[in-house]
Amino acid sequence: MSRNNRRPKPAWLIARSRNQYTDYNVHGNFELLQFLMEKVTNGSRTKAKYLLTNRCVQVGDSIVTQYNHALSEGMVVRISKQKSHTEFRHNMIQLLYEDAYLMVIKKKQGLLSVATETQKERTAQHILTEYVKRQNRNNRIFVVHRLDRATSGIMMYTKDERTMNTFRDSWHKIVYDRRYIAVVEGEMEKDYGMVRSYLDESGMMVHSSPVDNGGRLAITHYKTIRRGNGFSLVELQLETGRKNQIRVHMKELGHPVVGDRRYGAQYDPLGRLCLHAFKLCFTHPVTGENVEFEDEYPSAFKGLIIGN
Repeated sequence: MSRNNRRPKPAWLIARSRNQYTDYNVHGNFELLQFLMEKVTNGSRTKAKYLLTNRCVQVGDSIVTQYNHALSEGMVVRISKQKSHTEFRHNMIQLLYEDAYLMVIKKKQGLLSVATETQKERTAQHILTEYVKRQNRNNRIFVVHRLDRATSGIMMYTKDERTMNTFRDSWHKIVYDRRYIAVVEGEMEKDYGMVRSYLDESGMMVHSSPVDNGGRLAITHYKTIRRGNGFSLVELQLETGRKNQIRVHMKELGHPVVGDRRYGAQYDPLGRLCLHAFKLCFTHPVTGENVEFEDEYPSAFKGLIIGN
């Protein structure tokens, strides 16, 4: 993105009073938590996590709460001298990143991404909309992509329609890495592979066909991480993003996602769909910077493989 096409920073970014922050220049490469411990909290991990949890840390103009956010030479980390006045708290959502244009969250399983005909309020979109309206009643949240209700993990929303349209129009250029982790039934035959099929998204079930049946092309790459106890831990990378794509493709391989009764699973030891979106990497549509988020694999998933 050329400098001339970038939007001017909003007035609220420019007008912040310098005496509310302490700036720390970054010399070298660090993860954010490591930098805070070494440069800000005198080695205290607890104090560093407190700053992140209470949204007191900015990298440039963006509030960041993710401990492993990558820092590089020349960046500036700003520490607020007080907690954010619009602190976000919710037991189903963790706010990982926020700036003037977008928000990145981690949602728990059981929460819808967007409203449906029967569920309007208990959704991530509604919860985040209420949060941004505390800052300005005209603020809104726009959906960029979705996670199934039963899927947990990292996802993104935008704060304006223009940014949303930029993502939707250029998704494959902007989003350069998106990965999931799943526990599937049985031991995977291959260490690596790809599933390519056409998905018909009509009705409650999504159906897969190896030939063009009028559906949409879907491509999933997989890597088997570990096998054990009759299950496999599998990392999945999406080349396309279709409804229920991973769940359908794992069923097609004969290894449905654990807990996925809809697509043929026989077991549900955790009482949930064992699918988690753990990585999201994209080029910021306004600043042009690469922004990367990565979460640890759920410990319960690993427990199914290695046992107690």
